[in-house]
Amino acid sequence: MTNNVLNEEQTTWLPRLVALATEAAGTDGAHDLNHLHRVWRNAQALLADHPEANVLIVMTACYLHDLVNLPKNHPERSMASRQSAQLASMRLREMAYPDGLLAGAAHAIETHSFSAALKPETIEAKIVQDADRLDALGAVGLARLFYIAGQMGSALAHPDDPLAQQRQRDDRAYALDHIEVKLSKLPGMMQTAAGRRIGDARLAELVAFRTSFAEQW
Repeated sequence: MTNNVLNEEQTTWLPRLVALATEAAGTDGAHDLNHLHRVWRNAQALLADHPEANVLIVMTACYLHDLVNLPKNHPERSMASRQSAQLASMRLREMAYPDGLLAGAAHAIETHSFSAALKPETIEAKIVQDADRLDALGAVGLARLFYIAGQMGSALAHPDDPLAQQRQRDDRAYALDHIEVKLSKLPGMMQTAAGRRIGDARLAELVAFRTSFAEQW
């Protein structure tokens, strides 16, 4: 069995997890059900290199990691992943999720977040963290960047110095700054070799866009 072919238990749990995620989903288009599907698809690509990983734990964390989703500028943003892990654990127990996998799923959910700055200790948590961060890179990541910037009321870019050659970068004020402030760091922070490889390729897309944007700006 390859990691892209689910066994009977995993196939049974997939619609349950999707239903639970759908129930908790809000109106944030950057963290909607499509985001969760993409994170799971990213994780499946990473699982191909890690047959030792428990696929059900990874799938569970991919779909439930945003059960509590706070805005990027919310003062308690760094606590959202912990709250998601707690809520997921409670709901999964109610659904008779395998007891032996609960702790692993909760750990993967809690450590996925960039703002929480928690270290993933298991291969499942490492895969989930990488899979989520890959969705912040590339073409979709770029669309999500500007979508979130619009929610926060950020400008597209600094009016006179879009590449921040003579100023401090501020990605809360200027959306374009976010590529250098955060996204450029993600490939080097990936926990898996495949995550780094895919992340590097997707970051190259963002860097090329940033250059073109500045020329046209």
